[in-house]
Amino acid sequence: QVQLVESGGGLVQPGGSLRLSCAASGRIFRINAMDWYRQAPGKQRELVAAVTSGGSANYADSVKGRFTISRDNAKKMVYLQMNSLKFEDTAVYYCHADLSSSLYGYSNDYWGQGTQVTVSS
Repeated sequence: QVQLVESGGGLVQPGGSLRLSCAASGRIFRINAMDWYRQAPGKQRELVAAVTSGGSANYADSVKGRFTISRDNAKKMVYLQMNSLKFEDTAVYYCHADLSSSLYGYSNDYWGQGTQVTVSS
C-alpha cells in the first residue's frame, strides 16, 4: 500500500517562507519523477515543480527564482522550499509521484491528500 503524505503547510505572511515535505512509504521499488501541484479555489490544478530521479528539475514560470524542489532518494522524500511567498501562492499543495512497486512492474501515479498553504497579512 503506497502512500504519499505531505506536511509543512500553514499560514504565512507575504514575503515569508515555508518548506513542504512529502514522504513516500509502502512497497516501493523505484521512484521515477516526483512533483508538486497546487490548486487554488475556483482554479484548475497546476504543476508547480517537478524533479526526476536524476535530479533534473523544472518549474512553473510563476514560481521560478522563488521555489526550489529537491528530493532525497534514500529517504524517499521530496521537498518544496518556498521563498518570497505571495498572496497568489495560496492553494492546496499536492505531492505526486510516478513509481514502480517491483522490478518488472509498470509504473503508476500516486497522489497525497494535500496540505494547505495560506499567504495572508
